[in-house]
Parts: sequence; structure tokens; C-alpha cells
Amino acid sequence: FSKSFVLLYFLYFTFIFILLFAPREWHSNFVVLCTMTIKAILFYSILFYSISSGTIWMQEILPLVLNGGDLTPIHTIPNWERVPWLEEKQLARVLDRLAYPRALVSHFPYNLMPPSFCASKAKVIYVMRNPKDIMVSSYYFHQMAGFLEDPGTFDEFMDKFLEGKVMFGKWTDHVKSWRNSELGDRIMYITYEEMVQDLPASLRHISDFLGCNLTEEVIQKIAEHCSFKSMQNNNMSNFSLFPKVYMNSDKSPFLRKGIVGDWKNHFSSEQLTRFTSVISKELESESFSLPWSLD
Repeated sequence: FSKSFVLLYFLYFTFIFILLFAPREWHSNFVVLCTMTIKAILFYSILFYSISSGTIWMQEILPLVLNGGDLTPIHTIPNWERVPWLEEKQLARVLDRLAYPRALVSHFPYNLMPPSFCASKAKVIYVMRNPKDIMVSSYYFHQMAGFLEDPGTFDEFMDKFLEGKVMFGKWTDHVKSWRNSELGDRIMYITYEEMVQDLPASLRHISDFLGCNLTEEVIQKIAEHCSFKSMQNNNMSNFSLFPKVYMNSDKSPFLRKGIVGDWKNHFSSEQLTRFTSVISKELESESFSLPWSLD
């Protein structure tokens, strides 16, 4: 028997066991896991992973790249449905509505991916960003997200960030997990800074990686409609549809600045030294290098 068949067989009997013996609150979470795993086995999907590095930007970009520049989805479907989150329960509800090839998004580290993912043909676009800008962005997100604890002062939040006491743990662990994955030509690495500097060039890179072969006219069209200003004004992308109890834009806009280097407006010299020292030490034994200076 193939590995896929054995895994499906195992999932079937585990599902029966959970329905019969496990607490009711386990049921929906396991159904989502089964859906995620079976889809990875049976279908060719496009998956994108990042952590506070332009996730919403990619949720705007990928549908347009995959459909040849048709703007309909970004104007009619909320971004969390057009490119759903792998770790959210609503994935099971919206997955079958997506046209192939499908795009999913996640903040999972590589080690939390199911075995079926590794055996699939799914492609990954991993977006990295200068961790200093990530920390600043996360700080403001914690201020406006009602489902997260208050970040405290900037200095207090820096301690939490460096210790991994934030969503999805340490940034260094996340980056190491994906940079050391054995996905070969199934994974493409790109940085937030590259996309800000030259979005059309980044779109060409993404298009080539996904085998979409977009024309220059379509590339320019996508770049125009995926600009920061355009997304700020798009209710399907700016999270203005969310109740303020979850996303309070009065405390901080969800799409705040969309620039590179905003950390310079927040870090003191002491904080920069502390941040650089911790990140450098945790990456000192790695064979890959970062595309930016930490100083």
C-alpha cells in the first residue's frame, strides 16, 4: 500500500474513535486536521508561509497571480476566505470553494506541518522580513487585536519577542525551521524588503516559480492593485469588516505603514544592541545568512 493510502486508513479509524470516545470539543478540530491532510494528499495546492512579514499582502497577490490578473476575488471576497488560514477552523468550510491551484496561508513552523504535506507536490513561498521591523509591526498588532494580551511597553514587548513568549514562538526558530526544510525546488524564499523595493520584479519571480508565465501587462496590473494604498482602501483586505472587539483600528490601523526600516523610529541604542546580540547568537551556527544587517 502507498503511504497516502495508509495515512487515509489511519485517519478514518482515528476519526471513528474520536467520534465514539473523545470529548465533543475535540470533534471540529480533528475534522479540520483531516480535511487539511486529505487535501494535501489528493490535490496540488500552493501554500504560503510567513510570520508578520506581509501575510495580508500575499493574500492579495497570490489569487491574482494564479488567476491571471482577474481582480474579481480581491473586490468581492474577504482575504481570509480567498486565501484561508491553515490553522483556522473555517478552512474546512471554505476549502472546497477555492479554484485550483489553491492558495493557503499559515504561520506554522515547518515542524508542525503534517507528514502528507512533505509527500505532496504543494509549493511554498516563504516570506522573510527584518526581525526588527517584524517586532515593531507585532507590537502595534498586539495593541489593536482584542484577542491578544496587551503588549505592555515597547521594552517589555521586546523581552517577550526575544524569549519567544509571543504567538508562534521565537522568530529565529521559525526561520531556521523553514530554511532547513528539505523541500528542494518546492520552496521559494523572498523578502518583504525585495517586494517593497521592486514589486513587479517580485511578481515576475513568483509567477515563474508557480509556472504562471504572466505577461508584463498583467504583472503591472497586479502591482498597481496590490499597492499599499490600494489595499488600505479595499474593505475586502483592510479588516474593516471585523468587529472592533477583535480588531480596533482606533488603537492602531491594521495596515499601518507598509514601509521598510520603521524600527529606526522605535529602537534605542541599548535596545538595538540587546536585540542584535540575542538574534545573532541564536543564528551563529546556521549555514544560511540573513539578507539584511542586524546592526
